[in-house]
Amino acid sequence: MKTKKTNPELVNLILELKKKARESDAPIWRDVALRLEGSNKNRAEVNVSRIDRFAASNETIVVPGKLLGAGEIKKPVIVAAYTASAGAVTKITKAGGRVITLRELMAENPKGTNVRILG
Repeated sequence: MKTKKTNPELVNLILELKKKARESDAPIWRDVALRLEGSNKNRAEVNVSRIDRFAASNETIVVPGKLLGAGEIKKPVIVAAYTASAGAVTKITKAGGRVITLRELMAENPKGTNVRILG
């Protein structure tokens, strides 16, 4: 049995992701919504060192969970995350990248092309 989410912002985000997946015929948004719908203990926590290790320069990464600031990053990347720590945002912007919300990424890239889910 699934637990009911009590955070109204998270519930609305999940609904928006599913709606965008249907409208744009982009299964990536449904995948992200299902990952956010799961339990909090299974939600992704990705450090910037992991992004540096697995992402290419100027790649777009989605973190369906929390972006953490452990480690170093040397590549400019665009990272869309549900939440991000201040340290992670600082490190990514210093490397020439940017951190955006999932809603901003949906607006910029409705089809979800050339986006990698990490976490």
